[in-house]
Amino acid sequence: MKIVFLEADNLGPDMVFDRFSELGEVTIYGQTPDELIAKRIGDAEAVLVNKLPMKESTLKDAVNLRYIGITATGTNNVDFAYTNARGICVTNVAGYSTDVVAQHTFAMALYLMEHLRYYDDYVRSGAYTKSDSFCHMGMPIHELTGRTWGIIGLGAIGKKVARIAGAFGCQVIYSSPSGRNTDSSYRRVDTDTLLAESDIVSIHTPLTERTRHMMNYDAFCRMKKTAVFLNAARGPIVDEAGLRRALEEEKIAAAGLDVLEQEPMAKDSPLLALSGCERLLITPHMAWTAVETRRRLLDEVWMNLEAFKNEVGRNVCRG
Repeated sequence: MKIVFLEADNLGPDMVFDRFSELGEVTIYGQTPDELIAKRIGDAEAVLVNKLPMKESTLKDAVNLRYIGITATGTNNVDFAYTNARGICVTNVAGYSTDVVAQHTFAMALYLMEHLRYYDDYVRSGAYTKSDSFCHMGMPIHELTGRTWGIIGLGAIGKKVARIAGAFGCQVIYSSPSGRNTDSSYRRVDTDTLLAESDIVSIHTPLTERTRHMMNYDAFCRMKKTAVFLNAARGPIVDEAGLRRALEEEKIAAAGLDVLEQEPMAKDSPLLALSGCERLLITPHMAWTAVETRRRLLDEVWMNLEAFKNEVGRNVCRG
């Protein structure tokens, strides 16, 4: 079997791909521009991709292609109508990043709520060496205990965040845009109620037409002015121009994002105007990148491909 990795660099320079040679003849590309997708797939039977578009224009000449392995959870880059019509098996990997994405959600929350950028800058500036007091209280901080943490999307990551928030002493409420997820351990509310009651709002729902830009200026205006907003799910769930306006007008206290509408970040992103704002934290889609997480992901990618080769993996194909 001819196997082609089109975006191996997206898994990190410390990942090792040697074992894939047990399954066939392997060609590895670190990155692939869109215009070279078709050429690099060539006569391969299996292609492994992360974010590149898998649709008719990139696949029509790949006459031998029988398998697409997504090295991620999201499958928005796949035209399933086309792959199904061609009989191409598509697999993804779910659940591999639950722990670390939940961890990063709290890293963002605590960074913002405790104004760590301000306090770090205060010490680094040398101002602390000139202080008359052992303690500096330039920005007020608050306990998580007793706060209401609102979760939009109570899947695996949302439930992990809920458990950790509970351990911090938060009251957890949630809404489910899909309507599929329920958990009697927490109070389920509609999204408007969640926005109005929550001190922290975190997003853990997939990107769908229903959730695209669900967090716009009007949604932020329905939140508490003291609330913190967090998104480590999908960038287009947030209308970035609306978020910028909400922060500028102090409709919410702060926001932490690990995902953006365009990645890498667009040079004309409305959020760049807030690059010096201590109330906005942006990390470069790295919440999932713990070493252990990426090893787990690559293990699952290998097992999916092995199962397909052994014709056991048909039941995990998307359609």
